[in-house]
Amino acid sequence: VHEYGGGAVAFGPAGRVYYSEFADQRLNELAGGSGRTVTEGGDRYRFADGVVTPDGKTMYCVREDHADPHPSRVVNEVVAVDLDSGDMEVVATGNDFYAAPRLSPDGRRVAYVTWNHPSMPWDATELRVVDLGGGGTESGGHELVAGEDGDTSVIQPAWSTKTGDLYYISDETGYYNLYRAGTEGTILPMEHDLGGSAPGWALGQQGYAFLDDGRVAASYSKDGRSVLLVADVGGDGKAVDVVEYGSDDGLPMMFGGVTPGGEGGVVYLTGGSPSTPTSVYRWDMERRDPATILACSSSLSFPEDVISTPELVEFPTTLGTAFGYYYPPKNDRFQSSDRAPPLLVKAHGGPTACTGTSFNAGLQFWTSRGYAILDVDYGGSTGYGRDYRRRLRGSWGIVDIDDVCAGARYLVEKGLADGDRLCIDGGSAGGYTTLGALAFKDVFKAGCSLYGVADLSALAADTHKFESRYLDGLVGPYKTDEDKELYKKRSPIESVDTLNCPILLLQGAEDKIVPPNQAELMHDALLKKGIPTALKMYENEQHGFRAATNIEDALDSELSFYSQVF
Repeated sequence: VHEYGGGAVAFGPAGRVYYSEFADQRLNELAGGSGRTVTEGGDRYRFADGVVTPDGKTMYCVREDHADPHPSRVVNEVVAVDLDSGDMEVVATGNDFYAAPRLSPDGRRVAYVTWNHPSMPWDATELRVVDLGGGGTESGGHELVAGEDGDTSVIQPAWSTKTGDLYYISDETGYYNLYRAGTEGTILPMEHDLGGSAPGWALGQQGYAFLDDGRVAASYSKDGRSVLLVADVGGDGKAVDVVEYGSDDGLPMMFGGVTPGGEGGVVYLTGGSPSTPTSVYRWDMERRDPATILACSSSLSFPEDVISTPELVEFPTTLGTAFGYYYPPKNDRFQSSDRAPPLLVKAHGGPTACTGTSFNAGLQFWTSRGYAILDVDYGGSTGYGRDYRRRLRGSWGIVDIDDVCAGARYLVEKGLADGDRLCIDGGSAGGYTTLGALAFKDVFKAGCSLYGVADLSALAADTHKFESRYLDGLVGPYKTDEDKELYKKRSPIESVDTLNCPILLLQGAEDKIVPPNQAELMHDALLKKGIPTALKMYENEQHGFRAATNIEDALDSELSFYSQVF
């Protein structure tokens, strides 16, 4: 669903598990070691973000109908699936997108988030509630709980099983704060964003949870580290007895996905650190011992003498300040007489997303080989409040490019990078920032675009439903000749004449989000100008490389490419 998936698994009673997978898109059941298909229809329907009723008879979920696969005719709805027969009944319809259907504790109502083009979920959404006893199916007739102004992002509803109250996250204050339906204003005011690192991209995201005693537990990021916040929200007013926990209390450096453990103050969460791959942890807030790793995403381990620890840096740029994480070169087995190291600036994808500091072998690959890294949270990134997130409105290809360039210059001025050996890379939207920085600025000596956008006009005309109007907010409408001229002006492929440094292009052959023709067009244009370039097309890869052999090859290819430049 939405091409990015998420929320693919739901749990029912008696240990039953329901899931949808990429291979057939159907809803399936696992029970007692055996499995069965719940829904038929081939790959017409896609399912996500489901909740199962306590009796195990029904699942409420988001369904995406691809009977007509054209992006403008794909239909998203909230449906009730009979888990015995596979029959489906529409619960909410009429809008372009739906997310987070959540069943009330009494089983009588379903809350859900919905929005329409051209908004994205971090722009403007509505929280609505439908009465299952006869509320109709059209969303316009369902109770509107939040988002009535058309300019507020409301996400991640959840019902308290203790009080039956409905809670949600909204950016009405300028930050993603926690609200209770029926209570005026946020119940937990803070100048930090709840909701996770990049809410809205995937279904099933939930930045807070209710503990068994009714308190709420939520995580947020502060100065490059995660904080666990626990508060009593059971009254009618603001939250009370607010307590915060961090790495000094035994938690990992970065974490999220907080889930109550059902035993006192125990919680489960996913997290990691610059030296620890993403893992599942168990932590007891009463004992505050170091969190115990229950499962780890990688069996690899690395000595501390090759692990670079990032430092959060804030640097001046055109709209004030921007942020990034600086990773110095780190490999104690080698020494260099260079006054300053080469710098690889990284532009994250999205662009409405952010970077993080959990273990990333793709970053440590570079720092262990003598490169410094600046992982930039340019203007438009999440986690710094609504105003910062909205810096890209109408300014994609301007603000982000200014910020990656400003970050590189800042480190050169500080003596932390060699100004003659600056390079940049990025994937997806970060690839666009990379190509734009190389086309429109004269800061970097080389770059690598991974499945990046080269032609905004082509992207506007050829992408999937979820992002088909994303550029309306990032660049502007794509209707008039004047609009189309702006798109051309912002497209790196239209500015090949200003390019004068080597560029490597890495692309998945089955990418539906940034089609392969983007990389092919850019490659052809660079060859015609005589600029050193290479294009590697990876078969059976989509938007982001998944096969280990391809990930390794992409890193080795990029290192080899830069080694021939510097």
